[in-house]
Amino acid sequence: MIDFSKKTSRFNSSLIREMTILANKTGAINLAQGFPEFAPPKELLNALLKVTDSVSHQYSENYGVFETRQTIAEKRTKEFGFEIGADEILLTCGSTEAMAVTYLALFDKGDKIGTFDPFYGSYLSNALLTESEIIFTPLTGEKFDIDQKALEDVFKQGIKAFVLCNPSNPTGKVFTRDELLNIAELAEKYDVIIITDEVYEHMVFYPNEHIYFASLPGMYKRTISISSLSKTFSITGWRLGFITAQKEIVDNIRKFHDLLTVCSPTPLQIAAVTALRFGDEYYHELIQLYGRKKGILLGGLDELGISHSTPNGTYYTLVDFSEFTKLDDVNFAKMLTEKYQIAGVPLSGFSHNVNGKTVIRFHFAKEDKTLYEVLGNLRRFVNENEKVH
Repeated sequence: MIDFSKKTSRFNSSLIREMTILANKTGAINLAQGFPEFAPPKELLNALLKVTDSVSHQYSENYGVFETRQTIAEKRTKEFGFEIGADEILLTCGSTEAMAVTYLALFDKGDKIGTFDPFYGSYLSNALLTESEIIFTPLTGEKFDIDQKALEDVFKQGIKAFVLCNPSNPTGKVFTRDELLNIAELAEKYDVIIITDEVYEHMVFYPNEHIYFASLPGMYKRTISISSLSKTFSITGWRLGFITAQKEIVDNIRKFHDLLTVCSPTPLQIAAVTALRFGDEYYHELIQLYGRKKGILLGGLDELGISHSTPNGTYYTLVDFSEFTKLDDVNFAKMLTEKYQIAGVPLSGFSHNVNGKTVIRFHFAKEDKTLYEVLGNLRRFVNENEKVH
């Protein structure tokens, strides 16, 4: 009998992955795992085909291919509003690894971390991994507002860092400048590091605006910005994430990146330069694309009388089925997958504040015809299930 570490018993498979497995098993439409159904840009795929020399298929520099880091640095310089150098960029195997190595570099056993609830699951998993303590403060109401007093109470508890997901997965909230400035004020007052998860930075719907926390006055020195190319360019399987921070921070995080993965896939880093050099038109078209898909799904939910959130960014919506069932969110999600061929993620996979509601996260990064098929299946669900409240 193998005697596994005590840590092993603390970890379970994510509900996202479990629902994907169930979707694959039953042939359901997978609205659980948030990857686009459509192909990456042709220019990017063509760039990948041209990566053929032998050096391109070997280890890259541990920090990442210099040209790729330099291109990201140029992009960040434009977005942050001040000069960023290539040595302030670290390429990782997706934002998932970026978050993990950041935790490993920052936190010791017993350190405290703050974040909002709902939250992305890896924030808690990485706390378990580093034996640190994560403290949640709720986002409240239909617009997921910040309770300022509750937020400061978290900072008062001696947290070392606060993880800020903006735009937020799973809520789709895009934090306003005033909200970010309030967080910045608390970070200065209590000497707290801000770790930003900005994977959906380019998926923000008008009139909302994404503001990089690191771009706020005086905040770059205490910010570790994490992002990814996965969602922006529909290449989730390439596993290309990156960290932007001051060189001293990057150098220390890199030690754990070296330990875990050595480097990101070299050919993919090289090909990605093409996408990183896309102009503003690409990002405008991306927002239009997801704005249309958002309209299809949310408009259909409205017609069916199914309650849902209205995201300001990302490609997620939280759908509330509480009026139709007394099942908890996990069992309802399984039933919806098996009987109605629609897989989503139970909100309890993202929150400790479910309060008995049956809320499921759906994503709409799907072809239009798939979204209409989803709505057809939901129409059948509504017709077969009377409201229970």
